[in-house]
Order: sequence, then structure tokens, then C-alpha cells
Amino acid sequence: MAFAVHFAASMLACYLTAQVLAASTWTWRAPRVAIVCWQAVGLAVGLSAMGLPMALGLAAYDLPTGSALLALATDLSHGTLPVGVGAVHLGLVGVGFGIGAVLLTTTVRSVQATVRAQRRHRDLLTLVARRDPTVPGALVLDHPSAAAYCLPGVRPRVVVSAGTLDLLDRAELAAVLTHERAHAQERHDLVLLPFTALRRALPWFRWVRDAHERVALLVEMRADDKARELHAEAPLAGALRRFAACDDRITPAGTLGMGDRDLDVRVQRLMVADRPPRVIGATALAVAATLVALPVSLFLS
Repeated sequence: MAFAVHFAASMLACYLTAQVLAASTWTWRAPRVAIVCWQAVGLAVGLSAMGLPMALGLAAYDLPTGSALLALATDLSHGTLPVGVGAVHLGLVGVGFGIGAVLLTTTVRSVQATVRAQRRHRDLLTLVARRDPTVPGALVLDHPSAAAYCLPGVRPRVVVSAGTLDLLDRAELAAVLTHERAHAQERHDLVLLPFTALRRALPWFRWVRDAHERVALLVEMRADDKARELHAEAPLAGALRRFAACDDRITPAGTLGMGDRDLDVRVQRLMVADRPPRVIGATALAVAATLVALPVSLFLS
């Protein structure tokens, strides 16, 4: 029973950590650290959600969950079970495996849906997009709406619309292109994927849905930082303001768009150049490591 308490404590710690992360503003100044923390929370939640029913079902073994599972498998192979392990307990172990199967299946389905959407859009770009010498390394869509996005994948594409070319000046456009290339270089689509899967697998947890939204915003802020390193704050902030004032913005499914998330917040953040004290970042990473270490250690013991 003690191991079940540990898994329950891990889930509670994940919930409290998520609440702190959601309410904190230091995460805006250190988005990369915050993303790592959110990833740790997501991984620990998934492992703890699997481990809690397993630990309850295996309480009679009085062993860490990993060792207890091996002992159960050995007993089942010999056709015997210890006293205190019945159908209900085996059912709880099955629930744990079921949660793991749901998480895995949801992740696979999320990957498949994203890949299909990206493949369709890549085929469409082959037909309708064009190269433009004034926008090196990007494809141009002859569409009046404001669009600037990254189509991620093994062969990523940065795409802007003719409407965006008319909307931005040269410096702002350069900052936007750097922003989108940052998404491709750091594979932000893979950063978001586990949270998309977790949201689909655990839709009844509001804080899981909120985590997806928070990470999506942090991903945009991280790309903003990469653009700011090369182009300073003014061009990028100007581009964000122009996108915010434009009602006709589009971001296709399966892509990471420049102007589809919290533009006003991102502009305000760009005006603040300071970073949080290192002790905050170090403490946050230590908490993240601890959150992951507890359920992992219970499974591997």
C-alpha cells in the first residue's frame, strides 16, 4: 500500500506543480526551462496514472511496482497466486496496463493524424506555392490573408502568404522567418505532441488541457527569443502587432503559426529583456527531475 501512496503523492505533486507553473510569470522569461518542467509533469502524470492502480492491485507483494509485476508474472506462470491477490487485484493491474495502452494508442493516433495533415498540406504546397527571391528559404502562397507558419517534419517548410508580404516591412519579415525556422530547428512539433496525446487520453482533467495551452504559448515564446537574438525586439514586436491588428489570419492544421496565439502577451513580454534569477531556473529543474524520478524508480525497482 505504501507504493500506491507514493504514486498518489506523485500525482498530487504533479497537480500542484502544474498550478504553480500556470500561475508563474517567470516561465515567460525562461520558456525553455519552463517547457522542460511541463514535459516532466506530463511524463510523471502518465507514469503515476499507470502505477497507482497497479500498486493497489499488487499491495500484497509489498514490493516496488516493477518487482511486484515480475513476481506476479512468475506466479501466474506457475498457476499460483499469493494470499490477498484475487480477481479485483488483477483487475486493478489490468487497469494500469489499460491506461498505458490508452496513452500509447493516443500518442500513435496523434502522430498519425498530424503526419497525414502535414503530408496533405505538403502536397498542396507543391501545387500552389512558389519560390520568391525576396523571401529566401521560404515558400510563398498567393493568398491575401495574413499567414506565416512552419510545416514541421523531416523536410520542414516555412510558408508566408502574399498578404503577409504586403503587411510587413523587410525587417519585420526577416524576424518572422527566423521565428518560423526556430520552430523547425528545435522540433517544437515534437515538444507539443505528448501534451496533445495526454489531453486526448485524460480529457476530464482541466489542468491537463491547460498544460497543452501553456506549452503551446511557451513554444511560441521560445521561437520569439530566437528571433529576438538576431533581430532585436522592435521588428518582431512590430510584426506581432501587425498580425494582432489583422482580422484575417490563417494557420493550417498540423503547422506552427506566427500569429495564432496570445499576440498581445508576447508583445508585452518582448519589451522586458530581463531573465529570472538562476536560482529559480535551477530549482524548477530540480523539481522537474524529482517528479520524474519518483514514478520511474518505483517501476524500475
